[in-house]
Amino acid sequence: MTPPAAYFALVPAAGSGARMGGERPKQYLPLADKPLIYHALATLCDVARIRKVFVVLSPDDSDWNRYDWTELEPKLAPLFCGGATRAESVRNGLRATATQVQAQDWILVHDAARPCLAPWHVDALIDGVADTDDGGILAVPVTDTLKRADAMGDIGATVSREALWQAQTPQMFRHTYLRRALENHANVTDEASAMEAIGFHPKLVAADPTNLKVTYPLDLLLAKWILQHRGDEN
Repeated sequence: MTPPAAYFALVPAAGSGARMGGERPKQYLPLADKPLIYHALATLCDVARIRKVFVVLSPDDSDWNRYDWTELEPKLAPLFCGGATRAESVRNGLRATATQVQAQDWILVHDAARPCLAPWHVDALIDGVADTDDGGILAVPVTDTLKRADAMGDIGATVSREALWQAQTPQMFRHTYLRRALENHANVTDEASAMEAIGFHPKLVAADPTNLKVTYPLDLLLAKWILQHRGDEN
């Protein structure tokens, strides 16, 4: 009998986070007395259904070993095989884990810069996607009015927000399909785009705005507030 599919997380963290400014890579910026990346890794390690959490780092990462990660062991496994882009890092991580993960096992790819991921976000994704081979992603419906700029930086058009969603992470796909997608479509900004390119139709699983991505300095303050007030949400 074929064993049930297992769940693994993969966090690409080989980037520099240039838009944040400063000399330190964004994933190591301090947030609530920990490096930013710690918070997402801790959440993923705390989800009982996730067997292992792989973090894909740059081969020349000199910051990782400056921190104590023992609280997250033995689930946490660093892989120093990151690439020049997110897609390359994920692809390299999938290659590196091929001997540890079965073809039909699930991979949950999560942004290192989304520190406010909560266990219920992960549970909702797993529960909403595990019965389909198409996989799926966390996302939130677009609520703001959207404008498309023209060449001069003025409003060129108003874009209907009907049926539009803002993609988040984790994005969850079977190891074999995601690897195939990224081997053939490396110029994508998220895993769902690569899966769409090979004919899959990932499911949208509703999340919420607290699962924000830290991109600019102000986002760090928002993330800190969310983490400090998380107990008020339930």
